[in-house]
Amino acid sequence: MTLWRTARLIAGKDLRIEMRSRVVTNQVLPFAALVMVMFAFALDTDTTLQRVSPGLVWLGTMFSLLIIVQRAFAVETADGALDAIRAAGVEPVGVFLGKSLALAVQLLALEVLLLLLAVLLYQAQLDGGGAVLLVTTLVPATIGLGFVGTLYGGLAAGARGRETLLPLLLFPVVAPVLIGATRATEAALGAGGAVTNDGWPWVALLTVFAVLFGVGGSLAFGPLIED
Repeated sequence: MTLWRTARLIAGKDLRIEMRSRVVTNQVLPFAALVMVMFAFALDTDTTLQRVSPGLVWLGTMFSLLIIVQRAFAVETADGALDAIRAAGVEPVGVFLGKSLALAVQLLALEVLLLLLAVLLYQAQLDGGGAVLLVTTLVPATIGLGFVGTLYGGLAAGARGRETLLPLLLFPVVAPVLIGATRATEAALGAGGAVTNDGWPWVALLTVFAVLFGVGGSLAFGPLIED
């Protein structure tokens, strides 16, 4: 079985589990929407909301990422699926890429919802050039988060107290994504006087981050699940 076929099968399995359980649909998406609404009430000033709306979008994404990763690996460890995959001799790189792809698909749906809420609740503005920058930002940011979530989810999966260990491992690592994606989204939405050209260097940073964790995760995921 080729590497990419393995990745497609693993991603399909994870997405089918989600479609049947509807955890993201029934729990994560309402949670993220509630966070955005609560911020709208807490920061009850139009100017402030427009200025901080990009950061709120990505904060909501980070909190939801934690829930999705914990859920994904809880399913795997509960029924010994990772042990079965390892015993079957499936290529760990394919498992890593497949689980990262499934996680990225779920995160992308979440990010689209949060951005729509930002436009509706916070009156964020988006023009043609900003839309191109925003879409370009979402791709490397989402892929990078998928790689990091899968890598550290696998690291914490077999550990005692993984519910509290995972946030301690994950949040410091995703700080560059939070900063870069927020700055690029600010430029896309024109928040705080930012212009579109200000966002492209941050997109380059997000791309480097995604490549580094894609390569590093592919090399490290096998030894992690072996341990």
